[in-house]
Amino acid sequence: MTRRFTTLAWSAAVCTYLLIVLGAVVRITGSGMGCGDHWPLCNGHLFPPLADIGTVIEWSHRLVAALVSILVVGLAAYDWWLNRRSDRPTVRPSYVAVGLLVIQILLGAITVKLELPAWSVVLHLGTAMLLLATLLVAARGRGGAQHAAPLRIALLVLTFVTVLFGALTANLGAAAACHGFPLCNGQIWTTAGPLALIHWIHRLLAYSLTVAAALWALRTPGIGPKVVLGLIALQVAVGAATVLSGLLSDFQVAHVAVGTAVWAGLVLADR
Repeated sequence: MTRRFTTLAWSAAVCTYLLIVLGAVVRITGSGMGCGDHWPLCNGHLFPPLADIGTVIEWSHRLVAALVSILVVGLAAYDWWLNRRSDRPTVRPSYVAVGLLVIQILLGAITVKLELPAWSVVLHLGTAMLLLATLLVAARGRGGAQHAAPLRIALLVLTFVTVLFGALTANLGAAAACHGFPLCNGQIWTTAGPLALIHWIHRLLAYSLTVAAALWALRTPGIGPKVVLGLIALQVAVGAATVLSGLLSDFQVAHVAVGTAVWAGLVLADR
């Protein structure tokens, strides 16, 4: 793997991270229909008038998505060029990233055409997380590839499910269904209805992830697990601040940003 390939892979991963955070800004500001139901055009234009802030945010999100697309396709093409004389066919991370990109683009189009149904928004985020993980694996290369311990695999699965439940909580309007912290409306098991239950399950998953990450950090040498545990602690704190502040938008964006950093940290962790 060359330095150029590594730089391109890291660039694609960083842009994908920014795309995920910007996607959260789109949702939190209610800008998901800022380009109407047009896709890939925006309000019927390739370069739309940007008089409305919702249009500016959604169009910016689409521009970053286009940049990610160019980087991912370029990464796969360069990977093929570097290995074109190899006699051993392998499923390379850059090729997987292209497949995930296609799925992501289709889900984005479906989300816009159906006017933001919760299920498609959740799948859209989930695919973006998988794309980010794949690009990080490509950036690390063989030198960072190791057999993952069972606890780390469990942490990856638990983190992914927690992220999806967080997206479901936000997109169903369940974020406001649980008041107070750490309990939900002062109850260990909420009786406030299905939305509160979804929110509470998201919190229980986050608490479980914190405990599991603490065990992993105690049992595993190296700084990686400790960094991940610190990010998870920060994420719980930001989540608490989000609830206690009445869902202040800045905290909501930070919650997505730190949560995505937790996912990236787990993917990059040495053990």
